Parts: sequence; structure tokens; C-alpha cells
Amino acid sequence: MTKRLMRQTWRWFGPDDKVSLRDAHQAGAEGIVTALYHIPPGAIWTPEDIETRLHETRFAANGAKSGLYWDVVESLPVSEAIKTQTGDWREHVANWTTSLEHLAAAGLETVCYNFMPILDWTRTNHRQILPNGGTAMVFDLAEFAAFDIHILARPDAAGNYREDIVREAARHAQKMSEAQKDELSHAIIAGLAGAVESWTLETLRRQLDRYSGVSSEQLRRHHFDFLEAVVPTAERLGLRLCCHPDDPPFSLLGLPKVASTENDYRLMVEAVDSPANGITFCTGSLGSRDDADLPGFVDRLGSKIAFCHLRNVTTYHKGTPTGFLEDDHLHGNVDMVAVVGALLREQERRRDEGRADWQIPMRPDHGHDLLDDAARGARPGYPAVGRLKGLAELRGVMHALAASN
Repeated sequence: MTKRLMRQTWRWFGPDDKVSLRDAHQAGAEGIVTALYHIPPGAIWTPEDIETRLHETRFAANGAKSGLYWDVVESLPVSEAIKTQTGDWREHVANWTTSLEHLAAAGLETVCYNFMPILDWTRTNHRQILPNGGTAMVFDLAEFAAFDIHILARPDAAGNYREDIVREAARHAQKMSEAQKDELSHAIIAGLAGAVESWTLETLRRQLDRYSGVSSEQLRRHHFDFLEAVVPTAERLGLRLCCHPDDPPFSLLGLPKVASTENDYRLMVEAVDSPANGITFCTGSLGSRDDADLPGFVDRLGSKIAFCHLRNVTTYHKGTPTGFLEDDHLHGNVDMVAVVGALLREQERRRDEGRADWQIPMRPDHGHDLLDDAARGARPGYPAVGRLKGLAELRGVMHALAASN
């Protein structure tokens, strides 16, 4: 029965991660999801760097075998030059393809990426205190609007929000101290692609200028151009590329979005029809929309799902979401039991077809800081105990569904 479950993986940020490979092993992870985070977007991932990370995932800090291997690349970054088709974008595409060659030679098969402009993800509070004393990540649209309109001072920013949000944003900005403004700015800038301490508001303004006049339709065309360039190589190498959804799945800072809905993904997989052109199915990102039908998404596009992030959210309001809390894995907007059931059925369908890639790798995406997580100081959303709890709950759901079938 265990062999019919999804493959349970764990995101690890390298030797400096405060959550160790030993922690991942004890949590019951079967594989590791990681990347070469020190290499800037647009540059080539060399065989030597890839081999170093492979070695690091096989051995714990004390030299003992971890029992884990590098299963999924998350992420091979797509540069802003590629997304905007400016500057050295053609060279960056060639470098991305070369990196695929090197990854395939090292035995890796699944490569996650995203096509989100500038922001990899966005939260306004990384550690909101919960009733049980733990902490969770939160996105609040009014607080984000306060940053956009009153701190970043983006021209015409108010025009991108409803009037009630603009009024609430003004109230937020008026009562915030300078320290609170800095804290909010830091929370948002943390989601910038490749963000480091040198990122400033002025850096963000310059990045936004690169997207001046770029519509969602144009960004989608650039995405399809990118896929047309890299998918043939990926298919020849036997790789599965899988695009992560926008997080959150609606426009922020006036930026275009092309991977927010099921229809966006349908257009993507139809534009370049290949087993190498696939989907990272993130239930938290997609589930932040009240119009999402995630079990139906799996039923309709499941054959293209190459990787899963299982995460739950509770939105603040119905209709257009004005905020969401990253909730427990089995509580929130997403009917996680129904989603996992649909994914297990998709696996069985693939087994019946004889697909070599029938088993879908999943990871518990994000988690609450619980027990001694706060003392560790791990990356926001990636604690040890909180993710262990989420993985254990998801594993229990998979075992129960597999047994009932």
C-alpha cells in the first residue's frame, strides 16, 4: 500500500538551513527538494555545483549517510530578462537550457520553475501569532496596499485597489511607526526573486520600471516563447518541467500574471504540448482564489502534474480575496482530503497506462512555527516541527484513502 502513496519530499535550502537533513529524515521524508540558491538567475548551473549539492543531500553534516537524495529541483530561476525579453534574454535562455543538460546528466528529472514577475511570493507578515501560541504567514491586501501606495509610493498605485481597500490602507499607513513600516517592507521584499539584504525600495522601483507596458497577454507570449525554446531539450533529456502558480494568484504592484487559474494552465500546456511541459500543483497558491476547483483541476489536468505543494489557506473574505492565513494543512479553503484522493486516483491512472513517472512527488508546503521552531530561526514557512506535523497529517490521509480503495 505504501508504494501507492505520493512520494514524500522535503524542501531543504542547503548546509546553512536551520532545519537539517537529519530533521527531514526523522520527519519521514523520502527525498529532498532543493536548488543552487547561490547562483544568480541567468547563469549556468555547472556540473561541479550540481554534484556538490547532490553530495550534500546524501550526507549529513557529521558525514553519516542521510538516506535521502535530491529528487526535485526547486527552482531553476527564470531571469527577469527572459520574462521581459530585454537585454541578454536570449543568452539567458541558452544558459537555462545548458543547465538542463547538466541536471539531466546528474540524474535529476523534475525541474520546478516560475514565471512570476519580480516577486516569487508575497506575504505581509511572516510570523503572525496564532491562538495556540504558534505563528503563521499571512497576506493582507490592505497592508500590502499601504506599502504600495504610501511607502513604495508607486505612481497611480491607488488605481489598482478598490476604494474600501485604499481607505483602509491609508488608515494602516497613518498609524504605523517607522519601525513597523520597515518591518512591513522587509516582509514584502523577502519574496523578491533572489532578494538579499542589498534590496531597497529604489531597487524594487527600478525592477518595476522593467515591466512598464508589459501586459498579461504579452507576458504569456513571452512564457510560451520560453517554453518553445526549452521544452524540446527537456523532452529529449527525459526531464519534466513544472511551472509553479503565482503566489498570490492575482496582480500586485500592477504586475501581469499568467499562472493564476486553471485556465492559465490549460493555455500553457496546450501551447506547447509535450510530456516535458508540466505543472507544479500548489494547493495553497491556487486555493487562495475562491473560484478554484482543485479536485476538478486534478481530474482535468492531472496528467500534466509533475510535482505537488500541499498547503492550505483560509481567505478573509469571499469574492475577491483581501487576505489569507496559511492555515493547518487539513483546515482552510482547500478540501485537502478530496484533493489528495484525486491525486492518488491520477497516480493509479498513470500506473495503468504504464507511465514510468506514475508516482507524483509532493511536499508539505510551509507550516506553522510550533514548539521550539521559533528558537531555531528557520526560514519563514519552513520550520521543522510545523512541517513535520503537516507531513504526518497528509501521510495519514494518504494511508486512509489508499486503504479504503
